[in-house]
Amino acid sequence: MQGRIVGGYTAAPNSIKYIVSLQSTRGQHFCGGSLVHRYWVLTAAHCDIGAEHMMIVAGDYIVNAFEGTEQYAKPHRLVPHPLYNRSTNNADIMLIKLRAPMVLNKYVSLAPLPRQGTGLVEGRVCRVSGWGYNSHGGGQARFALRTVTVPIVSTARCNSSESFNGNITANMICAGYRTGGKDACKGDSGGPLVCSGRAYGVVSWGNGCGDAKFPGVYTAVSKFRRWIDQTIYGSYLRCTRY
Repeated sequence: MQGRIVGGYTAAPNSIKYIVSLQSTRGQHFCGGSLVHRYWVLTAAHCDIGAEHMMIVAGDYIVNAFEGTEQYAKPHRLVPHPLYNRSTNNADIMLIKLRAPMVLNKYVSLAPLPRQGTGLVEGRVCRVSGWGYNSHGGGQARFALRTVTVPIVSTARCNSSESFNGNITANMICAGYRTGGKDACKGDSGGPLVCSGRAYGVVSWGNGCGDAKFPGVYTAVSKFRRWIDQTIYGSYLRCTRY
């Protein structure tokens, strides 16, 4: 499966500074993620291959090529959402605590998040980015970061019998063109869907890639903002009200 961003284009070098590559300890990219705190990465729960098998790379542009802008960190612990359901893909969201903080610089920055419960209107255009490929055999190929813009699709249309037929939960967002052809794909999982500068979605699942009937499905980050903040700041937030 050479799945990757479909119908997009190569991003300008280091223009998407909040995206990180989740790699195996052998250096193979398998998922994307977003840096949301110097110590924390937001990704999809289905990207969980175990902390000991994982390396997080920030400041990357071409995976499998060393450019001197990269920063590497091992995960300290993985925190998949307690309600994550592998069979329905519901609550497909995970936080990764890093052993050492990433340094914020002109190649690495944080992804701002939406407030709890904020929605997106149908037709709003957002950007999804990723290195999306699964290196089976093609492990040494160089892949630059790719990006594509896609409009939000209403849950009603996405859940219609023509499309996902009721499998889209309140914790999911759909995005894609009626004509298809532009989408995230395998290996883009966990990466950010960014609308007006905030990471509203995490690449989660779909039915094929770029299919007109089946938009891409993303975890709705705004449904989990409170959980994200409690996980990251839990020990400090106990006494403050929001």
